[in-house]
Amino acid sequence: MKLKFGFAAALLAATFLSTAASAKTFVYCSEGSPEGFDPGLYTAGTTFDASAHPVYSRLLEFEPGTTNPVAGLAESWTVSEDGKEYVFKLRSGVKFQTTDFFTPTRELNADDVVFSIERQIKADHPWHQYVPGTSWEYAAGMGFPELIKSVEKVDDLTVKFVLNRAEAPFLANIAMPFASILSKEYADKLDAEGKREQLNQMPVGTGPFTFVGYQQDAVIRYKKNADYWGGAPKIDDLVFAITTDGAVRYQKLKAGECHLMPFPNAADVEAMKADPSLKVMEQEGLNVAYLAYNTTQAPFDKPEVRKALNKAINKKAIVDAVFQGMAAPAKNPIPPTMWSYNDKIEDDTYDLDAAKKMLEEAGVKDLSMKIWAMPVSRPYMLNARRAAEIMQDDFAKIGVKVEIVSYEWAEYLDRSKAKDRDGAAMLGWTGDNGDPDNFLDTLLGCEAVGGNNRAQWCNPEFDALVKKAKVTSDKAERTKLYEEAQVIFKREAPWATLDHSLSVVPMRKEVSGFVQSPLGDFTFENVDIAE
Repeated sequence: MKLKFGFAAALLAATFLSTAASAKTFVYCSEGSPEGFDPGLYTAGTTFDASAHPVYSRLLEFEPGTTNPVAGLAESWTVSEDGKEYVFKLRSGVKFQTTDFFTPTRELNADDVVFSIERQIKADHPWHQYVPGTSWEYAAGMGFPELIKSVEKVDDLTVKFVLNRAEAPFLANIAMPFASILSKEYADKLDAEGKREQLNQMPVGTGPFTFVGYQQDAVIRYKKNADYWGGAPKIDDLVFAITTDGAVRYQKLKAGECHLMPFPNAADVEAMKADPSLKVMEQEGLNVAYLAYNTTQAPFDKPEVRKALNKAINKKAIVDAVFQGMAAPAKNPIPPTMWSYNDKIEDDTYDLDAAKKMLEEAGVKDLSMKIWAMPVSRPYMLNARRAAEIMQDDFAKIGVKVEIVSYEWAEYLDRSKAKDRDGAAMLGWTGDNGDPDNFLDTLLGCEAVGGNNRAQWCNPEFDALVKKAKVTSDKAERTKLYEEAQVIFKREAPWATLDHSLSVVPMRKEVSGFVQSPLGDFTFENVDIAE
């Protein structure tokens, strides 16, 4: 297929297509800009798609299309009987990428693993604060600094993790993007040159694609890594054409300016399915959208106020308007496709009269608040502005005045973490490893306050249950603990749970090899384009 080039794609024509007429260039119309290229520093899927998946690899990887951790940079591993020691045997012969700005002199070894993990968990590590204003949010949210006692190099191809306690989801956790393995040799070079920040701007890894360059908010360019340990990709060049508007992404897809796009507008899906030049994949998403109240700020520090507001939200109207049948109202903080989902819980009914009465009984009058609306489409919320407008109308009916605010995506993510943030922030989550812990502790645990826990909610009873589930190996017992935790969540209502959506991925019919991920990842190492 010969691509037609619009503005963003045209920027790449001279770079790629003039070099080799036979080169295969795959263009992905991504929905947003990455915050950076060091996966350990961030939590957003948009950033992981641009950094962790093309450039880096991890000790374990998720088997395509599943949530099963399988061998990655580690070809094998053993676990001690008490669950506190994990020994990983690394693959031999794994090469780091050679770029215009770095030429490695050695292959992957245990030093790289120790460096990649220790910098995230040790406050005194020389690379712990190399990017001002950022933090190792995911590692902290997963409790890694408290969990991991040490990361030890046994020999060049053997690494041992010693934990302070058993951790049931540990193998799944280290397969996640934040645990990507970086080159210590590259970091040492940058340190010697006084260019540390380049580690987050010009990445080097062992993944399927080598980073070429990034034009801010427009284009990211990669080329295939012919030395990739998993086998060289079939495409020669990968392009992320950053296109924030869903309708524009669709137009580019129809025009042949990109091969695949994420997060289509719900109103466009039927037309996409009817277009003979396109094909559409879909599956239930492992996700949830929510409105997180700041539970440390009055009057949202009162559960009865939060529950009153929840009863005023017409979730069905949001689902109908934003998703047009491609989502369902959410009642729990984990999706119904996930094990331990507590279906016995009853959702808050939409009842404006009851909501108004509950606010009056809580002594709340003339409430004004902000609803934060995301500026980008996400699988769990295709149009946050529209959803916010529906909630604004609903709240007005119970005497609550709402101002809708938003910011550029990276700023939105950063500002919404603030412990003194005003109002309620709309966000969501697509599971990163298929374990309930990745929702319940990562998003709602006490250790995640000031980070992924946008509700700033620390409930000791809830936290004790999810922490106990972490150290319990029996799945049936873990299920009971998570079911109890969901009851507490519903009683305390730190969020208004909004929806669980279908994941829909349209692409050109010439595309083959793309595997839809239940984790919401967009990866391209196996894709091909028919000539």
